[in-house]
Amino acid sequence: MDNILDQYKAVRKLTEDICAPLKKEDYVVQPVVDVSPPKWHLGHTAWFFETFVLKPSLPGYREFDPQYNFVFNSYYETVGARVVRTDRGNLSRPDVDDVYRYRSHVDQGMTRLLETTELDAALSEIITLGLNHEQQHQELLYTDIKYILGHNPLLPAYTRQGVSYQQHDATGAYLTMKEGIYEIGFEGTGFCFDNELGRHKVYLHEFNISKSLVTNREYLEFVEEGGYRDFRYWHAEGWDWVKSKGSAAPLYWHEVDGKWMHYTLSGLQEVQPAAPVCHISYFEAAAFAAWKGMRLPTEAEWEAAADQFNWGERWEWTNSAYLPYPGYKRAAGAVGEYNGKFMVNQMVLRGASVATSAGHSRKSYRNFFHPQHQWQFSGIRLAE
Repeated sequence: MDNILDQYKAVRKLTEDICAPLKKEDYVVQPVVDVSPPKWHLGHTAWFFETFVLKPSLPGYREFDPQYNFVFNSYYETVGARVVRTDRGNLSRPDVDDVYRYRSHVDQGMTRLLETTELDAALSEIITLGLNHEQQHQELLYTDIKYILGHNPLLPAYTRQGVSYQQHDATGAYLTMKEGIYEIGFEGTGFCFDNELGRHKVYLHEFNISKSLVTNREYLEFVEEGGYRDFRYWHAEGWDWVKSKGSAAPLYWHEVDGKWMHYTLSGLQEVQPAAPVCHISYFEAAAFAAWKGMRLPTEAEWEAAADQFNWGERWEWTNSAYLPYPGYKRAAGAVGEYNGKFMVNQMVLRGASVATSAGHSRKSYRNFFHPQHQWQFSGIRLAE
């Protein structure tokens, strides 16, 4: 019990540490539908433990505020009505101090539960899911905070501490993976999400996959050679996206006095040529690959080769639609809403990113977003 309590305290502290540099005014901003206010993330992750752990499992537990189920439920139809996602930025109340009091109330309840209760398998499983759920929101906090501050006209820095990265160069170094049968999906002990389960065999033709991510230098060539003006490289929906959005460069890139700059969590800085390109949509990733005369790897190819290259700096777009593995069964109740109902119109990303919490990545992890999304720390690895 001490071990899981220590894990719980560490995860909860990191969430609040991520928010520590914010001004109170930053906590409530929602520039676009895909970005949730930091205050909402703080409340939602507390709500998860209150709703799925404390209320059913801790005798005598009293809800902090019965209205919070409506305010902080995200998408769980099973547990009642909720504020629609587009209105999260309208929640001036509860205020930030109330939300932190809510977190403290839930933490006290969880501490009491973990110190006094012998956890059975089912309770351990839902608590572990809650910790991994909060780690997902830690990454979302970084991405959402960056979007909020990166669309503030002053482009304020979140932190003065820069984010390190590995240098990548376009040496043309590729792995050749032989034709054959490979196994993909989670194996072993420990936690995984249900969408990783159902380890199965896949047949892959011989393919080559890059050892390095695409760099800013490489992507800038695509930009400057008119990649965003040539429909030939784009899917039809991608080309519609380019025209409707007026896209001409990755998210956060700005051309200032003939020099390419980009907004980072440390403020506006010059684009570093050797850094892996970031904040790329699937549409952009696929168009760049087509411009290079190559393609994106499938998620099975990516996982089969992952032990032979470094990954973890960027979520890497694959050419695979987000679909269930063979034998996938959605769990009963609210937990079954976690992944299965999103298996439509989304593309899989593999790996992790500089914003992913420590211990939260594995090569079988299946992230997924709609193809137009750029605000995640996403990048490109090429295959052929």
